[in-house]
Amino acid sequence: MNSTYGIVAVALVSLATLGIGAFGLRLSRTTSDFYVASRSVSPVWNSSAIGGEYLSAASFLGVAGLVLANGADMLWYPIGWTTGYLMLLVFVAAPLRRSGAYTIPDFAQVRLQSVGVRRVASVLVVAVGWLYLMPQFQGAGLTLRTVTGAPTWVGTAVVAVIVVINVVSGGMRSITFVQAFQYWLKLTALLIPVFFLVHAWTNDGRPSPVAPEAWFQPFGEADGPGLYLTYSVMAATFLGTMGLPHVVVRFYTNPDGHAARRTTLIVLALLGTFYLLPTIYGVLGRVYASDLLASERTDTVVLELPARMIGGNTGELLAALLTAGAFAAFLSTSSGLTMSIAGVVGQGLNRRLASSPGMGWARSLSTITALRLGAVGGVLVPLVLALSAERIAVANSVTFAFALAASTFCPLLILGIWWRGLTARGAIAGLAGGGLCAGVAPIMTIVWGPDGWLGVLMSQPAAWSVPVGFGLMVGVSLLTRGDVPLNVARTMVRLHTPERLEVDRRG
Repeated sequence: MNSTYGIVAVALVSLATLGIGAFGLRLSRTTSDFYVASRSVSPVWNSSAIGGEYLSAASFLGVAGLVLANGADMLWYPIGWTTGYLMLLVFVAAPLRRSGAYTIPDFAQVRLQSVGVRRVASVLVVAVGWLYLMPQFQGAGLTLRTVTGAPTWVGTAVVAVIVVINVVSGGMRSITFVQAFQYWLKLTALLIPVFFLVHAWTNDGRPSPVAPEAWFQPFGEADGPGLYLTYSVMAATFLGTMGLPHVVVRFYTNPDGHAARRTTLIVLALLGTFYLLPTIYGVLGRVYASDLLASERTDTVVLELPARMIGGNTGELLAALLTAGAFAAFLSTSSGLTMSIAGVVGQGLNRRLASSPGMGWARSLSTITALRLGAVGGVLVPLVLALSAERIAVANSVTFAFALAASTFCPLLILGIWWRGLTARGAIAGLAGGGLCAGVAPIMTIVWGPDGWLGVLMSQPAAWSVPVGFGLMVGVSLLTRGDVPLNVARTMVRLHTPERLEVDRRG
């Protein structure tokens, strides 16, 4: 690809992102503006923003790469990521909005009246955010290197800097505008080249891609480990969505529970439309870019197809458009993740400093200033990891984050919303146990790489780590029934009663 076109595409997306974020800054004045956009985002606007932040590098680049490498069964990833919103619609969206919380730790404290649960949830929010942010930064570096030849660290640093600027300048209000714009940019960036690519393929006369039978089997096998991996991916993606902090925080921005449900329905349509497109790129890559398998560069297939299939200025321009869409994917998802981390870290920082002996000056630290400090600090660790760690496939690395969220926050939200018997000690046990299982497994896979069934179980832990999280929360709660909060009845009324009904919603 012509590096000039690539540089221009990245520059335009970056400038548009900063410009739209600056517009949001003009409207951000209060703490509520920065944390939840004053809970005034309409369903249509909010669904576009959710689509913008949710469709990450794993969706824009990773799905096509997985289909190219492993076949049709990799479609369980986009199916799971979309179905996760159906689960969120049915079980979580409206009650979570009615909780009045800003973050998942806020919800945990409101529901269980426990500072301890809040602290454990805060640590896990940061862990999930870092695990999800690292592949976004790595993918940005890979994309910029592919299209311009620049060192990998350049793209990583550019995304980190832009994201921090937007979050610290306008908070949730700014990134809502940015992410809504970036969803439609990503959809357009994939949609327009598809027409040219399919037309080139049909005129080329090449047959449909011929693949071995294993390409259509669950992870290459009809039973055994392959079947387990399929179900584990389904568990992680179906249940992990409702526990992703950057996804959950967007539902706090809706005016009420009804709007939250409407938002989720629109999101399902937006995601379903989008995920049709990476599949086409993956199948075409099987015909025109199968050599990427040997070089382990399958994540670049979306960016390379226009030059291979069309060439000339048209191919260069289409590749530049795809580059713009890919860079928008990194920026939008990274913004949402940074915002979720900043909200939790900022609240914790504000509470800790204000209550510490000899730190009287910290009482004047505003919640907005604390959020800004949290954004800067929250980005540093994944930035360093992205620059120093070995790169792994973006879709696979994101699945680790889904497994961690599914094993921790999914049980917390489901049981916290629908079972009044949940206790603080039960919640802590489930969060710690599920988080330990889902967190240690990928580390063992990367560092040790065990063989056989142990390696299979460690590479995709959700099928067993999610039951561990649920089991510990239920079991320990039953053993500590006396710890059920005294105000649990009022909390349940607040979560499950539509806002239009006049009831006592005090905690």
